[in-house]
Amino acid sequence: MAHAPIPEHGWLSSTYSGNNGGECIQWAPEHAQATGVVLVRDSKNPNGPRLTLTANTWAGLVNVARNSDV
Repeated sequence: MAHAPIPEHGWLSSTYSGNNGGECIQWAPEHAQATGVVLVRDSKNPNGPRLTLTANTWAGLVNVARNSDV
C-alpha cells in the first residue's frame, strides 16, 4: 500500500518516549485528523515501515501504554 507523503513537521513523538535514545514512536496527528487514519512510525527509522491504524485501534494502543507497568 502506498503512503501519502507526510510533512516532517506533522510527526509527533509519544509522550511516553524518553530522550535517552531508546524506543520511541511517533504519530502524525494532522494526518489522523484529516483522514481518520493514524500513522505510527519508529523515530529511529523515519523512512521505514509505518503502522496504519484506525482511530479506535490507536485509542486501544494508547490505553495499553498508559496502563502498562513495563
